[in-house]
Amino acid sequence: MSGLARLSVNQMTVRQLSIPELVEGCLELGVPGVGLWREPVRAYGLDATARAVRDAGLAVTTLCRGGFLTAIDPGERARALDDNRAAVDEAAALGTDTLVLVSGGLPPGSKDLHGARERIADALGELGPYAASRGVRLAVEPLHPMYAADRCVVSTLAQALDLAERFPADQVGVTVDTYHLWWDDTAPAQIARAGAGGRIHGFQLADWVTPLPEGVLVGRGQLGDGSVDFRVWRGLVEAAGYTGAIEVELFNEGLWARDGREVLAETAARFAEHAG
Repeated sequence: MSGLARLSVNQMTVRQLSIPELVEGCLELGVPGVGLWREPVRAYGLDATARAVRDAGLAVTTLCRGGFLTAIDPGERARALDDNRAAVDEAAALGTDTLVLVSGGLPPGSKDLHGARERIADALGELGPYAASRGVRLAVEPLHPMYAADRCVVSTLAQALDLAERFPADQVGVTVDTYHLWWDDTAPAQIARAGAGGRIHGFQLADWVTPLPEGVLVGRGQLGDGSVDFRVWRGLVEAAGYTGAIEVELFNEGLWARDGREVLAETAARFAEHAG
């Protein structure tokens, strides 16, 4: 299939596939990259996963996810930092230079968004040098504002860059995800800002479809099913200097209920049609 040279399929898109099935399916379709998640990698085995993708010649474009860095309690904060250091080590072992961070929501009982963001900055100051020493970059991902309370107090690309720019670009950058940013008319200018600073460390695609499901977490649409113009977004990041992988990351119960190889093939075809 033509037009797939930049495609990476995030493991969550076809989470029903085992790691060997994902690797085999990508090879058959000519998909050159995969984005991996820590939980299924640990279940299969870190070394076994690294060997499977390496032997297949696949690029691991990102590891998801680190983050959840907003805790106030010192013990919780220390555990979060330890977990993120472990995530950095896992990314290095898998051969990816990018660990995606979902920053975390408000701690229980708190309404202080600014304080939560400052605790993220404090954590990045500790984690950035460690990640760089392992050849890994931290990529702060802003999530749609509907997740601000419980999952991610960083809701816009401007907020993500305000955090990232406190640190060297080889330590901390951002992930641009269409699902979370497509609505924001300031995003094009912020993408240019990110590109000028060398801080676009990841680019992910998912479509916006309504109605959203209960809980909203698993509402990401297959490419072409919703409201996002992916070629416009690809043009924006490329104009900003981004030349890396373009990762399709879908959380969708309907897709997960189908045959995973069929969904993988559909995803590659939709990428070629709408974003290739």
